Amino acid sequence: TIAEKIIALAAGVPEVKAGDIHTVTLDRMMSNDGTTHLTVDMYHNKLKHPRIADPKKMVCIVDHNVPSDSPKTAASQKKMRDFAREHGIDFWEGKGVCHQIMMENYVCPGELIFGADSHTCTYGALGAFGTGVGCTDLLYGMVTGTSWVLVPETVRFNLTGKLPEGVYPRDLMLTIIGQIGANGVNYQVMEFTGDGARTLSVSDRMVLCNLAVEAGAKTAIFEDVALKYLEERGRKPKAVFKSDADAVYAREYTFDLSKIRPVAAKPDFVDAVVPAEEVCGVPINEAFLGSCNNGRLDDLRVGASVLKGRKVADGVRFLVVPASQEIYLQAM
Repeated sequence: TIAEKIIALAAGVPEVKAGDIHTVTLDRMMSNDGTTHLTVDMYHNKLKHPRIADPKKMVCIVDHNVPSDSPKTAASQKKMRDFAREHGIDFWEGKGVCHQIMMENYVCPGELIFGADSHTCTYGALGAFGTGVGCTDLLYGMVTGTSWVLVPETVRFNLTGKLPEGVYPRDLMLTIIGQIGANGVNYQVMEFTGDGARTLSVSDRMVLCNLAVEAGAKTAIFEDVALKYLEERGRKPKAVFKSDADAVYAREYTFDLSKIRPVAAKPDFVDAVVPAEEVCGVPINEAFLGSCNNGRLDDLRVGASVLKGRKVADGVRFLVVPASQEIYLQAM
């Protein structure tokens, strides 16, 4: 499978199979203000001879609390800022959501990437193996340049058809999660393939890969790599892989995109998915357009079309947060 080929490349071996454990060289690591201060503390206080294997593989991004919401948060962000400056690590602040910044500026097909955030699986939208880790695992990767990986099984999702007008990638992914369950692919790879997958833009693919962790996935990955997106940004793939015809899958599913309808996930579980009309008429207090799963130009355009000629209702707060400064400027 694609995931197995990426791990084999990172491990420097001809091939791997599900269940193997391999030491891998990491291509890139991302850390944000959610946990970086913990990693920095361990780096200074727990290691006898602290060093960073390759600062150019590290990216630090402040995005969870912008601007900081308390003196404590401000102090933890300063710790992160100072650490990045001291070690020559790329540092981003006030420029957008961490995964959007990574996709716009760093991620390349074929890479193995660790991020100290569960939604690092987003990077599969560009054919990379991105996965979330804790701050201790990130510290180990940071100081050694390596880690270990238990090769996951792959579950194949064959997508056919095309999404109808007014139906969006979130409807598709919530429909999938509603069918397979919130633990449906625990520690497995969701591989998206088929003619339907090729109709989805990079932004659409990011939605599917980002939400894969909500079904328990180790990561998600698209077979068809959006090379034009990379070329426009002056980047080249590390490697472009396709799964072999005789690749072994744990399971396979087929979803016809033309049959997907608008849905909503009800409290308190992401797999409590119902047709959207079931929740129509429920009063709301707040609406939010943004996050690492949203806030791209396509999303903002849909929001604008809904609001055109209308006003936000009294008693409702509506927050709109573009996913990055680049998208904000495009939207302006």
